Amino acid sequence: MKHTLLLILLVCSTHAFAQNDPYLGIIPAPVSVTKNVGEFKFNPETIILVDTPDNRAVRYFNDYLKKSGYVNTVVDINRVDRKNYSLKNTITLSLNFKGDLPAEGYKLQINGQQVILEGRGAGLFYGIQTLIQMIHGTSPGYANIPCAIIKDYPRFPYRGMHLDVARHFFDVPFIKRYLDLMAAYKLNNFHWHLTDDQGWRIEIKKYPKLTEVGSNRAQTKIGRAAGVDSDLYDNTPYGGFYTQDQVQDIIHYAEDRYINIVPEIEMPGHSLAAITAYPELSCDPSKAYKVRETWGVSDDVLCPTEETFKMIDDILREVMELFPGKYIHIGGDECPKIAWKKSDFCRRLISDQNLNDENGLQSYFIGRIEKFVNSQGRQIIGWDEILEGGLAPNATVMSWRGEGGGIAAAQLGHDVIMTPGSGGLYFDHAQSKSPQEPLTIGGNAPLAKTYAYDPVPAALTSEQQKHIIGVQANVWTEYMTTPSKVEYMILPRMFALSEVAWTPKGNKDYKNFSQQRVTKHLAKLDAEGYDYRVPIAYGSDDTTISGDKINVVLSPPVDGAKIYYTIDGYNPRETDLEYKTPLLFTPPEHKSIHLKTISITPSGKRSIVSDIKMGN
Repeated sequence: MKHTLLLILLVCSTHAFAQNDPYLGIIPAPVSVTKNVGEFKFNPETIILVDTPDNRAVRYFNDYLKKSGYVNTVVDINRVDRKNYSLKNTITLSLNFKGDLPAEGYKLQINGQQVILEGRGAGLFYGIQTLIQMIHGTSPGYANIPCAIIKDYPRFPYRGMHLDVARHFFDVPFIKRYLDLMAAYKLNNFHWHLTDDQGWRIEIKKYPKLTEVGSNRAQTKIGRAAGVDSDLYDNTPYGGFYTQDQVQDIIHYAEDRYINIVPEIEMPGHSLAAITAYPELSCDPSKAYKVRETWGVSDDVLCPTEETFKMIDDILREVMELFPGKYIHIGGDECPKIAWKKSDFCRRLISDQNLNDENGLQSYFIGRIEKFVNSQGRQIIGWDEILEGGLAPNATVMSWRGEGGGIAAAQLGHDVIMTPGSGGLYFDHAQSKSPQEPLTIGGNAPLAKTYAYDPVPAALTSEQQKHIIGVQANVWTEYMTTPSKVEYMILPRMFALSEVAWTPKGNKDYKNFSQQRVTKHLAKLDAEGYDYRVPIAYGSDDTTISGDKINVVLSPPVDGAKIYYTIDGYNPRETDLEYKTPLLFTPPEHKSIHLKTISITPSGKRSIVSDIKMGN
């Protein structure tokens, strides 16, 4: 039996792209886009009119223009006579929006004469991000902006990215680079995982040994933590932490980008680094401890003594003095109960507090911490294990072990942030099943899986669904030792997260997203020196094809990328044939051939090799 496969070519110029794409290349896709004929010609004579010159969104746009080579004059519209001032060839940025817009919303109007951007609060900033994405440079100082009317606002108020700096430490410039990416794609909460068994990364002045001792481990695991060669270590000391001055610098940088930082101080589990610095935090202070050198979970956890609670209160007081946001993340996940079960003190405490068991003791622990945090005018967030033994009264739950914890919490009336690994939101998981992917913790979270996730479970009633306040992707760094690896693992999946968090469900379209918009955004990141995973060429998915006349049509996954191919079984490289026109094959009778492709971007980044088996 013979079949013919025709794969559709999707290649277009910038102008054609804007005409064919209903979302004009914008990520995340807006709520409403009305495309009009024509373009606004941005040139050195274009005036930038602003009604709030000191607004951080306005400052951000001014900085963008300067860094991008635009030399336009910025004018405070309140200081000019509007009757005598022409609005031709102007871009107006205004916070004085008179219409009806939800929180963080904006309206962007572009015609051939002027651009008007109006927003509420952070909405002006997000409108600026959209405007920046629409500016198509033609020559230094000149650009075209397609005419359109855009009305936009987010689906969820909490749109988060997480970063674990305990397993591997990342310096201040990289944290700022991470925040820049978040801001560009309208993500507004940075969950900063600052402490764990493998390292304590934030200066606490009252307890200096937390960083003097707890930020350093003697060596680090090489390769996988289990299986073959699980005993391999690098025999190299590893450490690093952020001073409070550095933390404040990062907080201010984030605030300028309308990003709130959620600091996480893990407890009662994942606390071996703190226990190593202060053994009196444990249930057995006579025991020798060391900062964990491999991955996984330590059985050594905080002991719920009054001395422990006093120290935690002191630590959290310093943390809250630094971080202005309402949320303090206290972890609460993966807390082994072995040390508590062995402890006479813990058994007495369970009895004295009329608790059922060690799960109840964990709830008691979290409840004590929440009471203190609430007394300081803040709220706690915890992983869904804080449900075990009874949920703290005012806690927000991050549901990571599937959606069950989030569903249960929402049914109890608690706010929930969905972040399940099963939903493609663990960016430490591999991006395909190919053995060519770099070392990861495991799992498989391709771009399409992340994009398809819906944070609102159908199991909830419409009233309960209101407690789903947002969505977050997590970046655990056991197997990410460098900034480049982090960027490779989050990009382009961060694009998908932004659309899940911002865009109405009815506006989502994976084919449009991946083949029309992502290709443009990856080309921009390629030119700016970011690392990222290069998708395989569109049309080159692993497929078995039978027949004698097979027309294969491919398109590049990144604008400007070249596709090279082989049919001799060897992996292609740039020395092989370059794909330029559709390929026509006639496989030999009862035989098969392999079309292998690789995509190479203008900066030299490479996709994995795809393999299409053709024939019998």
